[in-house]
Amino acid sequence: MINVPPQSLSPDVLRGVVENFVLREGTEYGERDFGLEEKCRAVERQLACGDAEIWFDPETRTTDIRPVGQRR
Repeated sequence: MINVPPQSLSPDVLRGVVENFVLREGTEYGERDFGLEEKCRAVERQLACGDAEIWFDPETRTTDIRPVGQRR
């Protein structure tokens, strides 16, 4: 697994990674429904403040976003 700093990605690529993560997670957010844009902004904030990290798996050629310190 390779840690990918968000700032090393172009804005378009970063947005694609975040959208892909949000769309496949299907996480419940409580009583209020959140739209795609709100979910993406929340993940982007976590990445920006260092609470989450992007990981790339060269074997499967996939990316994942995880809380800091959580690896496979």
